[in-house]
Amino acid sequence: MTAPLLPFAASGALVAAGVTLLLERSLVRVLAGVIMLGNGVNLLIVTSGGDAGVPPFVGAAGKADPLPQAMVLTAIVITLGVTAFVLAMVHRSWQVTGSDEVQDDTEDRRVRLRARRGALVQALHRRNVAYRRLIAEQRAELARLEAEQAERERLEEVDLERRIDRVHVELEEWARRLRERGATEEELQRRLEEAALREPAVDNALRIEELREEHERRRVTQAARERELRRQLKARQREARRELRAAIRRELERQALAQDPELEGED
Repeated sequence: MTAPLLPFAASGALVAAGVTLLLERSLVRVLAGVIMLGNGVNLLIVTSGGDAGVPPFVGAAGKADPLPQAMVLTAIVITLGVTAFVLAMVHRSWQVTGSDEVQDDTEDRRVRLRARRGALVQALHRRNVAYRRLIAEQRAELARLEAEQAERERLEEVDLERRIDRVHVELEEWARRLRERGATEEELQRRLEEAALREPAVDNALRIEELREEHERRRVTQAARERELRRQLKARQREARRELRAAIRRELERQALAQDPELEGED
């Protein structure tokens, strides 16, 4: 037995066209898809039954296979019932909405919108947590830098004070030796000016004052940087909240559009 190619090709074309039409939103196209799909399957079953033969009576030679024919008869009845059902749906849809388009279920839209809104809220929460963590890290970093700077300045100040104390001790020791030798106060003052022993102490005191002023300037600068950083982070948070509210408004508008029977089929 040679299998005919044309019926198989026609069956495949009918099934492909029927499946394509079943995926459409128009109920009329769905109806055409059901009919074409049923006819394609029926043709495939009849073709797979083999060549034509005599009626399948007992004792007949070359009789046809009765099973494909029985299956096709049953499929024809089922296809007719499905066609009548879809046709009734088309008629009812046209009476109610004036269109045969199949719209999304409103409750499904609500569920999807709630899920999307929840995802947006969670995204905003994660962003706020990240912003707070960033602020805390930057504050900790600023505090650490400020503490390190203060510790360095304190060590420098302690070292300078130690040097000043050492100079004062040396100066007192030098003055004591001169007094033991019988030098007067005027002579001590004159020799002190000549030796210029006051200059290091004066320079050290000025250095300490400069360090204190530099520390104050750095503290003010760091405070200004922290205020600016806090302002920028708050601005980002406000922008994120505005985006979230705008997204929620858009979703609510889409939900209202989905619930409006006059606007069904336009989204």
